[in-house]
Amino acid sequence: MGPGNRPLDLEWLEDFLALAESGNFSRAAQARSIAQPAFSRHIRALEEWVGVDLFDRSAHPAALTAAGKRFQPLLQEVLAALEAARIKTRAAHDMAAASLSFAATHVLSLTFFPRWLGRVEARLSLGPIQTISDSSQACEDLMLQRRVQFVLCHGHPDAPGRLDEAQYPMQRLSGDVLVPVAAPDARGLPLHALGTQQAPSVLAYSEASGLGRIMRAIQDSEFGKDFAPSLSVVFTAHHAALLRTMALEGRGLAWLPMSLVADDLRGGTLVDAGAGGWRVPVDIRLYRQQAHMAPVAEALWQLVKDGA
Repeated sequence: MGPGNRPLDLEWLEDFLALAESGNFSRAAQARSIAQPAFSRHIRALEEWVGVDLFDRSAHPAALTAAGKRFQPLLQEVLAALEAARIKTRAAHDMAAASLSFAATHVLSLTFFPRWLGRVEARLSLGPIQTISDSSQACEDLMLQRRVQFVLCHGHPDAPGRLDEAQYPMQRLSGDVLVPVAAPDARGLPLHALGTQQAPSVLAYSEASGLGRIMRAIQDSEFGKDFAPSLSVVFTAHHAALLRTMALEGRGLAWLPMSLVADDLRGGTLVDAGAGGWRVPVDIRLYRQQAHMAPVAEALWQLVKDGA
């Protein structure tokens, strides 16, 4: 409501922006598919709602007054916020309509999740499924905000994440291993290798990456305190799939999940950069919401707990 408790019609706001852009009542009315007299009434009604003139009608083309110039960017922000609210609300509706909602890290959404889901569906009718693929940090955020029921990610006993610290229920689904890999040279040897005199070029995980959290947590105990300073980090990214692409290009070595690079190692497009060592075993974990979930989600969790 505006001055005098006058109602506001959102169409007037779009009319205002059309006139502010064209400066011509006839062209703006045509662009809005409305007769010019009705269009002019809308502009006048909006000015009465605001309480000041927004256009100088004595100018040709019609120009914004000082008040109109101030009003325009604020109105654009309001309309953009309304559109964003509409999109987010529809997304929330779509997620609520799904029987199951997962957040999975990028690498597991590409490798482990589709096969695991197929095995689950052979035992349980799941219905609609909503899946979000993102970094480990973003997946944790979604769980903490109660926007998903389950999170699928890598984990390690020595690298607790926020879901561990908040004591979210967790089940280990399988194991994986981080393997140092690099592209081969003409002789089939790694272009970048560990255990040599020269500091190897390393493709590293960012702070938002769960695999990066694991590597930072275990590197001193597993590889020695001189390990990290001996590396030359040349590239950093959230996602293992991007680090794999950079490794294939010969840009450095990366610790990548075996689930992601097994085919590359078999085909020889990537080779072991650690001579069979420097490997890090990791878990593939499923976390769930602490509160009671929909019946199908609880049935899925029971299936996982039973080891199926």
